[in-house]
Order: sequence, then structure tokens, then C-alpha cells
Amino acid sequence: MWTVVTINNIIGYQIENTNKLKNYQVEHIKAEKMAAAGGGGMGYSPLFETKKGRGRIMYRSFAISLFVAIFFIWVYRVSHIPSNNKKWVWLGLFGAELWFGFYWVLTQALRWNLVFRKTFKNRLSQRYDDDKLPGVDIFVCTADPVIEPPMMVINTVLSVMAYDYPTHKLSVYLSDDGASPITFYALLEASNFAKHWLPFCNKFKVEPRSPAAYFNNIFSLAHQNNEYDHTHTLELEAIKKLYDEMERRIEESTKMGEVPKEARLKHKGFSQWDSYSSKHDHDTILQIILHKKDPNNSKDVDGVVLPTLVYLAREKRPQYPHNFKAGAMNSLIRVSSSISKGKIILNVDCDMYSNNSESVRDALCFFMDEEEGHEIAFVQFPQNFENVTKNDLYGSGLLTITQVEFHGADGFGGPLYVGTGCFHKRETLCGMKFNNGQNRINDWANNENDQNEEENLKELEERSKILASCTYEENTLWGKEMGLRYGCPVEDVITGLAIQCEGWKSVYYNPKRKAFLGVAPTTLPQTLVQHKRWSEGDFQILLSKYSPAWFAHARITLGLQMVYSTYCLWASNCWPTIYYSIIPSLYLFKGTSLFPKMSSPWFIPFAYVILGESIYSLLEFLFSGGTIQGWWNELRIWLYKRTSSYLFAFIDTILKLFGFSDSAFVITAKVAEEDVSKRYEKEIMEFGTSSPMFTILSTLALLNLFCFLGLLLKHAMLMEDGIVEAFEEMFVQTLLCGFLVIINLPIYEGLFLRRDNGRLPSSLAIKSTALALSLIIFFKSLA
Repeated sequence: MWTVVTINNIIGYQIENTNKLKNYQVEHIKAEKMAAAGGGGMGYSPLFETKKGRGRIMYRSFAISLFVAIFFIWVYRVSHIPSNNKKWVWLGLFGAELWFGFYWVLTQALRWNLVFRKTFKNRLSQRYDDDKLPGVDIFVCTADPVIEPPMMVINTVLSVMAYDYPTHKLSVYLSDDGASPITFYALLEASNFAKHWLPFCNKFKVEPRSPAAYFNNIFSLAHQNNEYDHTHTLELEAIKKLYDEMERRIEESTKMGEVPKEARLKHKGFSQWDSYSSKHDHDTILQIILHKKDPNNSKDVDGVVLPTLVYLAREKRPQYPHNFKAGAMNSLIRVSSSISKGKIILNVDCDMYSNNSESVRDALCFFMDEEEGHEIAFVQFPQNFENVTKNDLYGSGLLTITQVEFHGADGFGGPLYVGTGCFHKRETLCGMKFNNGQNRINDWANNENDQNEEENLKELEERSKILASCTYEENTLWGKEMGLRYGCPVEDVITGLAIQCEGWKSVYYNPKRKAFLGVAPTTLPQTLVQHKRWSEGDFQILLSKYSPAWFAHARITLGLQMVYSTYCLWASNCWPTIYYSIIPSLYLFKGTSLFPKMSSPWFIPFAYVILGESIYSLLEFLFSGGTIQGWWNELRIWLYKRTSSYLFAFIDTILKLFGFSDSAFVITAKVAEEDVSKRYEKEIMEFGTSSPMFTILSTLALLNLFCFLGLLLKHAMLMEDGIVEAFEEMFVQTLLCGFLVIINLPIYEGLFLRRDNGRLPSSLAIKSTALALSLIIFFKSLA
């Protein structure tokens, strides 16, 4: 019976909205009058504005000229095919250059039509009082208490509980796929601390509202503002003491690996672990920790109602697929539809705390805009990271993506959904299709009558548990047409694409004060594994029924198709990049030219593409807030990803396609050892292990080094005779090989010079040296 009721609750959004459409015109006229009042009597005042990026004509002219140069490179390859044994090598270069040119054309969709958004939160406040604002359900996902420490998780939870938003309209759900009693214990501690933390944040307008982040920055903030009075100082000391005591208790429990006995006896929720077998075999564990139906425990020290707080570890059984994060999110959607029914859903990763308390209101400016809001399915905020070094050693800041590319995607109908920092309309996640003019919500406030006031918390918990069971989704549309889609490591991207293909639009909002701050990888292995997962998932989308190449055809704009294809083809870039990293250098060692002489007119397009693209990418990176050294680091990681992460992603995807392997969701570690952190802060590249990825990177680096040294040795033996002519003929190859040598300096240091624990193993140095020399000897034997 409860299952039927819940399905009706979920689908009821569509029926409810349809019934309210009859009065839409009257309500819309009222809204316009209110807008006019807030806009100084000038008529309709939108809740957000959209501006085109500057310099569009200049960039488009440059892009067209660069494409002309690329075209002439193709013409050169076709018109100068040699008749000797270089023919197949030449055709290989042509294939690589054809691919680079084609892929470059796709990337233009990310830069052709940049748009930038600005919200007007004051107008939102003038039009809607607190009672008229929608309920917001916030999902925080964690999966492993070791890789994702409980203290980090609850800091994220506390930061979103403390949003500048009516607390009775907020509900926070923690999905713990690790089903850890320690994480549950930490959340209980956080619920008690929140009774003091939220009033403190509201009283002193705290930013950010993650306690750890706030306390880490407090001294610099105090120095900058110089406005903390005696009362503030006393309350700050008191709240910091409470936080330190909570942190001590949680850290002690984490180190011991168990919850204190007095805590177990005090809270009935721990009894749900009595039937626990393992994190892959247990019943649904659901506990409503804070809720208005428990008035004795739901208010802060000032008597204000706290946000609803719920812990969920969905049921897992070895014989049932759990579908990783997508399965957890879908369980949260169903459970929240039973408990709080918020019309807006925000999901954040457990390491991505709120850095801006007004982000909810920013998102609502898009959803509640009377003219365009009905078209918008989700609002995506960028992923930003607080631990990125000054020069972004591993390119983890994603500067180009967040500051340029997603603004370009927004110009063609909306950015991708990237799995965190994203606000959704619940109805779109529940499968509602877009119908222009018929998807307007004129009553954003939750209908309080939907709540069963006679139902106590225990009954509500038991009813909601059914929705998180393993068998609930059997013979339903969940994971197919409802909720997040299954079968792909990047469930977020494929879900966003499916929603946009239903006619909805998305919005990218990148405010000056970053909305969310997370933790970026601090080692090269973590970085490469993360990019392998992303590129593998995107490539699987390309080969799936949701492919932007055919599924999205005529459903989204051509520009947005190109945007998705750009990311879906990341993995395919491995082959031309590896070819270009090996063949020109080997032929340089041999003394055979594969490119036009400097004195040839055909040299001009090669020079223009190399210089033009390099200068543009540098300027783009600098204007995005990066440094010159950061741009160089970005190039290095760009090369490493293409020759390792993308290669393994491509191979694994093909193997999975033919049934030889299964996809696995890899969680990136969020903590680092002390010596690793110190090297990271000094921007010393961290290897520290041997892996197939490092074998490839080291072999390619040494191959180019040996080829370059061979060239220098040959020139030294020539003395003065023929040096100028040889340089003039082999300039492009020399430049390419030299670039590959210089950019791989950290690998040479890791192989031969460093003695710390972050170096590459000696066994890898021997192996990669032998492989590089073997390739050169084999090449010479063929020649």
C-alpha cells in the first residue's frame, strides 16, 4: 500500500502542476505587477540576465583563420605522399592530423558562443516571502569512511544546513553507501552542534559556513575586517570549543574503528546495525535525526526550527546490482518524496562544502523567473577546489572548463550535469517531459496538507525504508526514464543529456564568490585514475543508446551535440597523441624529415597552427585566472592524460563492449599523508608507485630523450658542416621532440634524481629504459 502511495506522490507533481495551469495567466499577471513594483515601475523585471561574451567577433575570425591553416596542413599531407617506404608513416601522420583538426572543430562549440549569467536576489525577495519559497532537499553522498573521513562529511552537511534560507524549507539527506555506524555517529554529533552553529552563522553572517573552513580562515578574516567586537570574540571562542570537542570525539571513534558504548546506548538508531553483515549486505538503515514532528529535538538554542536531517544507508544485497552513486541518488529521490517533498533538489559530493550561503537563492532566480524559468531543468554550479596549488600542479582546478567551456555550452542550451553542485527541479528527475508553456509552477511552496500530521516519525521511517530496498526498482522505469540513468560510470552526464533531450534547458552559473569548494587530487596516480573514470564513462555514452551523435540528433541543438561529443571523444584522443609522441621522434633520430622545411611555403600553416594555438591557449588560461607556470603544468597533464588515462579508458571500454570486463566506480581519496601533502604544497610531483600508466609515461619520456640526445650527438659529430641545413629541414620534429623532453622533466627526476618516497621505483626505471631502447633498436632494424 505504501509503495502505491509513494508512486502517487512522485508522479503527483505532474498532476498537481497540470491542475494549477488553469489559473496560470492570472497568477502571471500578478507576478508581472509585483516585478514592476520591484523594478521601479519599468515593467517586467527578470530575476536573472544573460550577457554575451566579449570579443566574439575577434575570436571567430581567429578560429576561421586557424581552420584555414589546418586545411592547408591536410592538403600538404595529401599532395606530398612519398612513394618510398615512408608512405604508411606519412598516412599515419595524416590520419592523426585529420583527427586533431576534426576534434578541434568540435571544441569550437565550447568557445563560439559564450554567455554569462547574473542573478537579482533582491527581486526574488521582493516577489516571494519565505512562505512562498519552495522546499529544498539537499543530498550529500558518501561511500567510504576511510577515503572520505566522517569529519569532512559532516562539515559539508553543516555548511548546507546553514544556508541563508528558511530552515523549515530545508531538508538535508546524507546517503552513506558505506553503511558506517561511525558516519552515523558523526552525523548525530553534527546535529547537536548545529543547534549552536546555525544561530552563530545567522547572527554574524558567517562565510563560509563549513566550520572547518571558517575556523581555518578566521584569523585572516579578522585581520582583514578588523571588526570583531568583544561579544563576537567570546561567542567565537565558545563555538570553537564546541567544535573542537565534537571533532575530538569523532576522531577518537574513527581511530578506534567503533562507536563509544555510551553513544550506542543513548540513541536507538544504532540498533539498526544489529542485522548488519557487511557494507554490501545489510537492510535499509534510515534514521530521521531532526524533524519538526520531534519538537523537543528539532530547534536550535534560539528556538528556531532546524532543517530536517536524515541518515540513509540503502539496502544492499550481493545478488542485486546497486548501481553505485546513481542507485544511491535514486533512493534519495524516493525517500525524500516521502519525507519532505522539496520541489528543488541539490546534490553535492561529501567533500564539496558550501562556500556561499546564498547559492539556493541564486538557483531560484533561474527556476522562478516568470519568463524563462519554466524551461530550466537544472542549474549547474562549477566544481572549485580549495587545495589547488598556486600553479595548479595537476591541472585539477579545471580552469579552462569552468571559466570558458561551460559558458560556451550554456550558449547552446545548457551545460552538462557534472554530479555535484547542481540544483534540479524534482519533476525533471522524476521523468517529466518538457511541454512549452505547460511546465510552469505557480505555487512553489510545498503543500503542507500533503504531510500526514497524524503519522509519527517511527511510522514515517518504516514507510520510507521500503523506498530504499533492493527490489523496489524491479519492473519500474527507475534508472531508465526516471531518476539518474544506470549503466555508466558518469551517471551524471548521461542523466543531464537525457533530460535535455526531453526538451529541457540547463543553466551554468559561475558567481564571483564560489558556491562550492572541494578537495582536488594531490598525487599524479589519483589524477590519472580520476580522468580515466571520467573519459571512460564519457566514451561509453558515445557508444550507448544515449549517444549525442544519434540519440540527441534533432533533440538538442547542433552546438550542444558538439559539446557533448567533445567530452565523449576524450578517450579517442589517445591514439593520435601517442602516434605523434613516437613516430616523429624516431624519424628525427634516423635523420628523416616528416614535415616541410622552414624555407618552404608549406611550413607557414604548421607554424601558424603551433604558434596561434599556443598563444591563444596561454592567453585563455591567464584570463581565466591561471599563471604561466600553471599553463605549462596544464599542458603536461594534458599530455599525460592522453597517453595513459585515455588509453586505458579506451581499451577498457572496448573490452566491456565485447563483454570481457565490467565497469567499476573508483572513489578518489580525499586525504593524503603528511609527507605527500608537504611535497604537494611545494609543487613536487607525486608518483610513489609503479603502475601500467607510469610504465607508458616513462617509456615515452625516455624514448624522446634518447632520440633528442641522439640528434645532439649527431650534430656534434658534424661540427659546422650541415648543421644549419639539418636544423632547417628538421625544425618541426626537433621542436616537437624538444617539447616532449622538457615537459617530461618531472619524470626524469622521479626516475633518476629523487630519493624521497614520491619518486618512481627503480624497477620502473630499468623497465622503461629497456622498453625505450628496445623500440629504438627495433625501429633501426626495420629501417
